[in-house]
Amino acid sequence: MLTIDAQVHAYERDHPGRPWAAVLHGPAQVTGGDMVEAMNAVGVDGALLVSPFTMYRYDASYAIETHTRHPGRFGLIKPIDPADPANAETVADWKATPGTVGIRIMLNRGVSDDPADPGINRVLAAGARHGLPVNILGWGRLAQTRALAARNPDTSIVIDHLGLQQPFEPPPPAQPFADLPEVLKLAAQPNVAIKITGACTLSREAYPYKDIWDPLARIFDAFGIGRCMWGTDWTRAVALLTYKQGVDAFRDSDRLSDGDKRTLMGGTLRRVYGWSPTTA
Repeated sequence: MLTIDAQVHAYERDHPGRPWAAVLHGPAQVTGGDMVEAMNAVGVDGALLVSPFTMYRYDASYAIETHTRHPGRFGLIKPIDPADPANAETVADWKATPGTVGIRIMLNRGVSDDPADPGINRVLAAGARHGLPVNILGWGRLAQTRALAARNPDTSIVIDHLGLQQPFEPPPPAQPFADLPEVLKLAAQPNVAIKITGACTLSREAYPYKDIWDPLARIFDAFGIGRCMWGTDWTRAVALLTYKQGVDAFRDSDRLSDGDKRTLMGGTLRRVYGWSPTTA
């Protein structure tokens, strides 16, 4: 079974040549090589490497370097600033970058909450124009996300992390799926897919995290498994589980058929992003 992680992060230590804007919870560094080693150890063939906004903001240069060192293992996603008047040109430049598969908007990072905001809609339109899916971190902004998807029906939109706020360290929230009804409303928009990334961090039980499966089943039923894609959000999840647990909780689950596992853990991603890893 081809296994592709829909979201991982890699970064080097903070240094003057590429200083961090802030500190992301996790190890002092997780290089691209570290990430490849972790993937190899558990049989993950490839991953979408999302340039970490916390550390690098809109600079994706380390992700590009990682792709150069490990060609074929990573598809690249870069955050785009909706407030930048030149963001459409930035998207065009990113499209021409080797390894690029998508872009990202961080809605809850000081971005306008207006669905008609011209900067946000300019990014979404540019994504459609260049064939790049737009990943949206939108927890707490799901009604806005739904309205943006309706305004941009030609844009492929991917909801990050189930559309739910997720913890960086224990304990998980008391009601981790409280906003699930708002998440399910997004399924009415046919141009929206959803990442089942970081789901294990919402569990209030030990591995294999059985309490997440009933809420996840509601998402699978609403979107269809063909619009859902598994991932770990490594290394944000490092304080709550191991990488192997994040993989095996889905790969070994008896709640999914073999066909559903193939779709969830690689098939949907290949279709939505038009990308597959190569290990040669």
